[in-house]
Amino acid sequence: MKPSQQKANTRESPEVLIERFIKEFRFKLCIAAHEKELVYRLRHDIYCEELQYEKASDPIKKLEFDIYDQNSIHCLVEHRRTGLVAGCVRVVVPIPSNHYPLNQLPLQSYGRHSLTHAELHPDKLDPESFYEISRLAVNRLFRSRPKEDLVSTTFNSMNNTPSFSTEERQLFPLLATSLFITGYVLGKQIGKNQVFAMMEPSLPRLLSLTGFHFTKVGETIDFHGRRSAYYINKQQAENGLKLTLLPLYLHIQETLTLQLREVPHEFSSTSLTT
Repeated sequence: MKPSQQKANTRESPEVLIERFIKEFRFKLCIAAHEKELVYRLRHDIYCEELQYEKASDPIKKLEFDIYDQNSIHCLVEHRRTGLVAGCVRVVVPIPSNHYPLNQLPLQSYGRHSLTHAELHPDKLDPESFYEISRLAVNRLFRSRPKEDLVSTTFNSMNNTPSFSTEERQLFPLLATSLFITGYVLGKQIGKNQVFAMMEPSLPRLLSLTGFHFTKVGETIDFHGRRSAYYINKQQAENGLKLTLLPLYLHIQETLTLQLREVPHEFSSTSLTT
């Protein structure tokens, strides 16, 4: 048997990978100020230092945040073994009675001129029905490919940088998908059924493999790279979700439902849906 064939035969099924992912990562809503700072710090690492898209909102503490964070529900994904924040996402909920710009989505502020869809435009929809999945970010430590001779399951003693086993790294591609599912679940749980997101072209293609088929509703603009506005509704998302991802979806939903009880009242519907 050729080595490539042997490797293929020992590859774990998607179901097993998702089962391991659920065991190795924890989903946490960020409610207290110190919890939100974990998200803002990761965003600083990515948006300010790595990509240099934004200036630090707090250079001393190394935090990145904006005005929409006060209108948002934040969630992080934590790697259980290391305690590291592996990724984060926020759900921005516009409040029509609030002052500008908190009465609209972030993408309406910086990308209004690009929104060209005749029907799927925030101005033409019920303002109580939609939200935006935003600031989805994956820690660079959970994205890079290791050199084989550096792979281990311990921290590097020289710089305290964690390294990961091959088995752990097999789970990393699920992070972006799980963060989007998290954003979708949060919106659904507070009674919203229409989702907008400003994404680079590769992310909608990635998410389409999981069954989330977005409609492009805006022209491509230069905003932190080439990005376009996309839309999906509750029916499209749930009808398209691949069955292999259902255990992950249900786990995220169950995990976040109780945590949502602690979210400020203005973001909550009168009854959480399941």
